[in-house]
Amino acid sequence: MKEKIDRLKERALAAIADTHIVKALNELKVSFLGKNGEITGLLKGMKDVPPEEKPAIGKLVNGLRAEIEEAIANRERLLKEKETAARLESEAIDVTLPGKAVARGGLHPVELVKNQLIEAFLPFGFDVYEGPEVELDYYNFKQLNIPDDHPARDMQDTFYITDSILLRTQTSAGQIRWMEKEKPPIRILSPGRVYRSDYDATHSPMFHQMEGLVVDKGITLCDLKGVLEEVCKKVFDPGVKTRLRPSYFPFTEPSVEIDVSCSECGGKGCSLCKGTGWIEILGAGMVNRVVLENCGIDPDVYTGFAFGVGLERIAMLKYGIPDIRYLFDNDIRFLKQF
Repeated sequence: MKEKIDRLKERALAAIADTHIVKALNELKVSFLGKNGEITGLLKGMKDVPPEEKPAIGKLVNGLRAEIEEAIANRERLLKEKETAARLESEAIDVTLPGKAVARGGLHPVELVKNQLIEAFLPFGFDVYEGPEVELDYYNFKQLNIPDDHPARDMQDTFYITDSILLRTQTSAGQIRWMEKEKPPIRILSPGRVYRSDYDATHSPMFHQMEGLVVDKGITLCDLKGVLEEVCKKVFDPGVKTRLRPSYFPFTEPSVEIDVSCSECGGKGCSLCKGTGWIEILGAGMVNRVVLENCGIDPDVYTGFAFGVGLERIAMLKYGIPDIRYLFDNDIRFLKQF
């Protein structure tokens, strides 16, 4: 029995010393010390040892177990240290090498246009107010002189949540909220997302608008034209020209469409402006007396002008974007251009 123990000891220690990976070492541990291992086999064979030899043989087996356990633990520690050293060497960073540039993001073209417009209007004393996107019919339509039976409601395909709650179709609702809590003089811009059930190359079910409102004593259509002329020069080009054309909006009277001279052809006529030399950019007009009265402002004392511009439209014109859907596809190749 003693010879068997000595042979097992020699074989086990040699196998442990010859092991170079932790996984193989674990397999040896199971082979020698496991439930069905060779040490366990020796202990089971103790029944065949003469009674007078059992204490000595038992001591040898237990000593062998302890020696193998220690040898495995030492070898495991050594192998893990070697693995750690190798990993650290392979993952070493040469701090003297130049670093890799981290890609930086940029503003979306719609956000760029929004910021440019706000910056252009600020010298005129405008404040910025952003109203809620989930709006009441009361603010989105009724207070803007668009009652339930008004045909202008058919001009906008609206997303209704309930009969009285909707996704706002225009940021003009923010103007009403502002006029109800603030009294003239008023100068505000109301930018934000709006929603209409429309989708093609020039329309999106979600898009961005910026409404502007001025209410004070003696405000005329000339003030509207003068302010918008200066803003268009800052946003487009110092040489750009503007013109007003009659139009209709229920919340302004008179109402106008604002055109700018085509930047592509300089007003001579091309495919972009459809041969007219002009491009429509926004709608505007003098605030309707009914709207002022609805907000508790005396129309015999105060007048005002309002305008609304689609930010995507300005971005498309300014940057030559042919399809509004490019602005919402999140194609990094497109966005990197800005």
